[in-house]
Amino acid sequence: MSQVNNSVKVIEGINPDSIPFDELMQAGEPVLLKGLVRNWQLVQRGRESAAAAIDYLGGFHNGRTVAAYFGRADIQGRYFYNDDLSGLNFESRRLPLNEVLEMLAQHLDDAAPPSVYVGSTTVDACLPGLRAQNELQFTHPMFDGNPPLASIWIGNRSLASAHYDAPNNLACCAVGRRRFTLFPPQQIDNLYPGPLSPTPGGQAVSMVDFANPDFARFPRFRDALATAQVAEMEPGDGLFYPSLWWHQVEALDNFNVLVNYWWQTSPRFMGSPMNVLQHALLSLRDRPQQEREAWKAIFDYYIFDDPQKPRAHLPEHAWDTLGPLDETAARRLRAMLLNKLNR
Repeated sequence: MSQVNNSVKVIEGINPDSIPFDELMQAGEPVLLKGLVRNWQLVQRGRESAAAAIDYLGGFHNGRTVAAYFGRADIQGRYFYNDDLSGLNFESRRLPLNEVLEMLAQHLDDAAPPSVYVGSTTVDACLPGLRAQNELQFTHPMFDGNPPLASIWIGNRSLASAHYDAPNNLACCAVGRRRFTLFPPQQIDNLYPGPLSPTPGGQAVSMVDFANPDFARFPRFRDALATAQVAEMEPGDGLFYPSLWWHQVEALDNFNVLVNYWWQTSPRFMGSPMNVLQHALLSLRDRPQQEREAWKAIFDYYIFDDPQKPRAHLPEHAWDTLGPLDETAARRLRAMLLNKLNR
């Protein structure tokens, strides 16, 4: 791993029933919550042994299949592209979770095991009852009508290349150690994102190999490293990081489990900004430079500056789509867009 001099801020002694969400959201930076879930049953079983944790998880499995990723031993857990970016260096299959757990158990003592990974699986979908013994309280008003999505990640040693997610995230290290390397959203240019499609995990990932960076090919990565923050997580720790922060995730032991909670603070009726980006690629990117600069000024006026400015000089009855967005207005606007896109 390249040298990173900054560690994520650490808070100790947080009660899992009283997470300081106001403080976390206002700070807008990653925070390591030491020992947040140390009393989870899953954490306790993992401290006994990897085999005990596998048996514990298997006891909740309802027979459903999960998306599992498999790679050769020589990828060393780095789920990425093949050498010429014509595809990926691993395969995906749907299997019952208990079969994947059995594969992991078979290779616990291997020095160079094949890579096995279950990513972002909704906990309640395949492990009903697990959260009754391994859960946090989300009673903050921010979650009223918009509860977080609880997902589980299971595998042996793995590396998820730096990427960003749209939701806010609270990641809980349950079994095995993890290392998160995080960058502010503004570092996107210095992280050299790969293709938008296909991707190893659904989002564009940094093309830089952090363990052996090619600074001749990726010189701006040095600037990204200056802003990087590292969180070294032990079983029982939680890590909060805000929406759109880039993060590389390394699972460091022969068996690892992470449970994370994703949530948005925007109403569900709002559309995905990624759809806006894709539409902009269609409609704006290849226009002449002068036009793009003009559209940038228009977007600043209507989208990125004060949202009240475009309507401040207009009577309320004339606001139309310039007014505050609610579910009815969002439905009407979406219907108009679909009509135009389907022309």
